Amino acid sequence: MPSRDVRPATQLPTVVALEAQVAEALRAQLAEVADRAVLTIIDEVPSYAGALSGRMGEVIRNAVQLALGGFLTLATRQHGNAPKAPAIEGAYQLGRGEARSGRTVEALLAAYRVGARVAWRDMADAAVGAGIAPAQLARFAELVFAYIDELSAASVAGHTDELESSGRVRQRNLERLARALLTGAPADAVNAAAERADWVPPGALTAVVLPESQVSHALTALDPLTLQPTDDVAGLPDGHALLLVPTTGSATARRTLLQSLRGTDAVVGPGVPWLEAAASYRRTLRCAALGLDGLVDSDDHLAALVLSADPSAREDLRARVLAPLADLRPATAEKLTDTLRSWLLHHGRREAVAEELFVHAQTVRYRVGQLREVYGDRLEDPAFVLDATLALA
Repeated sequence: MPSRDVRPATQLPTVVALEAQVAEALRAQLAEVADRAVLTIIDEVPSYAGALSGRMGEVIRNAVQLALGGFLTLATRQHGNAPKAPAIEGAYQLGRGEARSGRTVEALLAAYRVGARVAWRDMADAAVGAGIAPAQLARFAELVFAYIDELSAASVAGHTDELESSGRVRQRNLERLARALLTGAPADAVNAAAERADWVPPGALTAVVLPESQVSHALTALDPLTLQPTDDVAGLPDGHALLLVPTTGSATARRTLLQSLRGTDAVVGPGVPWLEAAASYRRTLRCAALGLDGLVDSDDHLAALVLSADPSAREDLRARVLAPLADLRPATAEKLTDTLRSWLLHHGRREAVAEELFVHAQTVRYRVGQLREVYGDRLEDPAFVLDATLALA
């Protein structure tokens, strides 16, 4: 498919007309600036980790060098328009290649922002060292960011065209794969869906539920093979999205995932074998229902999840455990309930109970005596102790 005519909002009216010695100093550092830009992109944009290796690494390097070379041609023009078609075409083809590699347009634009920052810093240092005039330096900066805007627009157009031509089919297949995983389809059907989507199954998948407004930010830091179901997902709260993130299932991979989601209000489910992704999603929903704020790791709230799994059953258990206190005055029953709970959780350590309840140890001794009168030998029965601990925890 031929590239479309890209006309971004920002055009390039600025004429810098760099002096010969400044242009020569910049051109001498062109390769180094390009390499530093690529290395910084790979370091700061997680989706580009490992991009230096293989054919795509060469494509990225060549695109950056072509872009910088085209910029210097523009910066040294004396008037009118200098030809920039090769750089624009290179940016367009880079966008198409990034779409084929599975990287998002958000990751691509993040790479442009990082690359522009590094290139401007290095080129400005070289230009100042070569004696560029202050007024000319200001026009130089204007041209840098206008040029980056044109390249970004060209890459976005290429990315969009690639998705429209070949990516739409793959996206539909990825949607079918996500639906098969979430509905518990047979393993052979899920494997077939993964093959049709050209999606390589990971060691594990982790469900992540987060506000829709934070999805774009999160995707720039996550594995490009992350699945994002966009059809109606059963149980998903309004205004929220579901991501199924590939991981290895290891503790290190989980720490990396949580670090990638810092600054979001995501609820992160357990890492499970990829065919069991629906189980991770179900637990994520239960954890989201706890109403916790910020980034939430469901692994840190397993006890709360167990206790909240069947609220009505827990209420029935609590009523049964506290039934012997029903005939006491409400104030007395409340004090003894608090004492029983603390006594169970502190394994009968009187001083710890007294400290938690802000009472004297003798008061604790008196109340425990009252509890023994009411409950008798049941306080020593492991089954009752378990029921009471669950009911009052």
